Amino acid sequence: MQITTQSPSFSTTAQLQVADLSKCAARGFTVIVNNRPDGEERVQPTSSQIAAEAERLGLGYAYLPIVPGQMTDLDARSLGDILCASNGPALAFCRTGNRSEQLWHRASELGLLPD
Repeated sequence: MQITTQSPSFSTTAQLQVADLSKCAARGFTVIVNNRPDGEERVQPTSSQIAAEAERLGLGYAYLPIVPGQMTDLDARSLGDILCASNGPALAFCRTGNRSEQLWHRASELGLLPD
């Protein structure tokens, strides 16, 4: 799992598998943000599968699906709200990590991220 750090409180990565969540917790992440809509690929785990494992591990979980090319300011505001409510570093993912990173940049440009 290759993780890209955007800030001390936010990082991104490519598609997570259910088994990856324990590694995320061990690395200190407290919130997982899923930016990938269910069903983009048949082999990806569903949001509910990831949410169940996150809950089992005591991780926060947010499902904020972003369809490629359809990101909005409301999506950026939602990410800001998730991060403001989190109690530690968040790891966001999508297929490659690019959408998650773009969403963070948009939220940052709009001044929606916690200090």
